[in-house]
Formats: sequence, structure tokens, C-alpha cells
Amino acid sequence: MRVTIHRADPRDPERPVYVISVAASIVSVHPRTLRIYEDAGLVCPARTPTNIRLYSETDIRRVMWIRHLTQNLGVNLAGVRILFELEERLGTRILERLYDEGAGAAEAAQAAADGPEPADQPSKPVPTAAGTAG
Repeated sequence: MRVTIHRADPRDPERPVYVISVAASIVSVHPRTLRIYEDAGLVCPARTPTNIRLYSETDIRRVMWIRHLTQNLGVNLAGVRILFELEERLGTRILERLYDEGAGAAEAAQAAADGPEPADQPSKPVPTAAGTAG
């Protein structure tokens, strides 16, 4: 009798492969941050028989979303959990919409920080406080 062993597809995004230090490096956070996200119920890495956390590509993408929501949109971890739960329940892409809106807001903020476009600048010299044109 021949036994076939099925190995997990190495391209499977659900396959847990990254230890916590590697996962933290990929998403540019401290490993403690990943533990905090796990404690908050936002990410649930697989565990080896010796209790080592292993993160999948899906977990990595989820952590990237958490970082985007908290750092760019100002959502706290409780809010992130609610958004994830809503997305699961409704089966919609709430996070993609938030990302698109956040990207638009980030572009607008960057444009404002860069100053007016050259066409918006006055063509005449503007007087300075000393009374001379600058």
C-alpha cells in the first residue's frame, strides 16, 4: 500500500511560517507590539507544539491593516477590533474603503503641507514687513 503525504502549498497565505521576530521585522514593529495585538484579539498566530508563535502572510497583512488604521487614521485597538468584526459579519470591504478614504485624506494633507501650486502664487512681489518687496 502506498501512502501519499500532502504537504501544505508553500504559496498558501494561511500557512504559518514566520516566527515573531521575522514577522515583526517584516511589518516594522517590535515583537512586543505583535503580542499586544494578540492580547487584544486582533491577530491569532498559530503555535508550534513548543508554543512558538508562527505568523502567516494573512496575519502579516492583518497587522499591516492594524498599523494603517491606528497610525494613519487614528483608530484605537478597540475600534480596530470592531471594524474587523463588522467586516467579518457583513462580508464587505469596509477596510478597503477606509484605506481609500485615508489615502485621499493623506494626499490632501501632504498637498496642504507642500504649499500652494505655482499657478496659485501671486505674480507680483509681496511686500515684507520692512516695506520692501520680497
